[in-house]
Amino acid sequence: MNEQTETMERSMEQPVKVHDVLAVAPYPEARVSTNITPQAGCSTCSGSDGAADSSPNGGGTMSYVYAIGRVEARFPNLAAEKEFAQATGRADTAGKTDQQTLHAVLSKRENRYLVRQLCWVLSIQGLDTYLLMPRDPADIDLLVEAIRPAPSPNDIDVVIGLRGPIAPPQMCNGLMVPIVAFDQIYSFDRDALIKAIPKPEKTTAAQFGPAAEELFNRIMQLTDNAGATDEHRCLNYLSMRYPAIYGKAAEEFGRDCSLTAVEVRPSPLSSTRNIVDVIFSYTNRNTDFTEKFFVRCDVTEEFPFLVTKMSPYYDR
Repeated sequence: MNEQTETMERSMEQPVKVHDVLAVAPYPEARVSTNITPQAGCSTCSGSDGAADSSPNGGGTMSYVYAIGRVEARFPNLAAEKEFAQATGRADTAGKTDQQTLHAVLSKRENRYLVRQLCWVLSIQGLDTYLLMPRDPADIDLLVEAIRPAPSPNDIDVVIGLRGPIAPPQMCNGLMVPIVAFDQIYSFDRDALIKAIPKPEKTTAAQFGPAAEELFNRIMQLTDNAGATDEHRCLNYLSMRYPAIYGKAAEEFGRDCSLTAVEVRPSPLSSTRNIVDVIFSYTNRNTDFTEKFFVRCDVTEEFPFLVTKMSPYYDR
């Protein structure tokens, strides 16, 4: 055996050493690498039994979100809070409220690094529901636009995206909620939404405004509407994008009817596509006779769309 062969054998007997230098991401306590892709067997992302859902919108494959709430900025740790305080000291904030100061500091181009370090939380009906992350880094401006200088209880943020796993506790100061990689955020207030809805010809503005607002409130108050199920995604989509449901509500109120139910059922047309029917029930206040109208909605992919316009519904 020659000297070269002996050297090779000795090297093979030695344990392989791992490189001593590790790649360290900036602010590891504030940001954890999260892969927002189709999930596989996430026990925390499925139903109460922990089994992965095999539906197009289930935890076992791909889970979409179409949620309506309020976007808020949070500090993930003390270091980020202190860095924000230093940036505030360099800005002209005299006479501004805390919210106006927050908006002014984050809106500056040189402070974009702070926007990336903050936690962005979507709260629905006062409950912290999702942590938001942009799928495209360029969409970080949408988060800044969601921070109003003068917030109002009527402010609305619509988030559309892909739901991922539960956030680790070190990501946002112990807050453990699902992460949503968003594609779109729409920010506006409720009054602007109501005013933007086309008013039916036979309905006065005094009649239409309260009718539209009541229907919107009913949809928002449906139990556990976190915008993650097919039914809730469809309802939220209709409330934002389909004005005919408001026109029908105003028309039925004008006929002395009450909105007595809003139901969502799987459509009999569902086969290769995931389609649901949204049924609105109106009951006459004098005769107690109930009429039903429905809208059909496709929720197969991330962006829901209308299949059938508002039409009479007949129980089968």
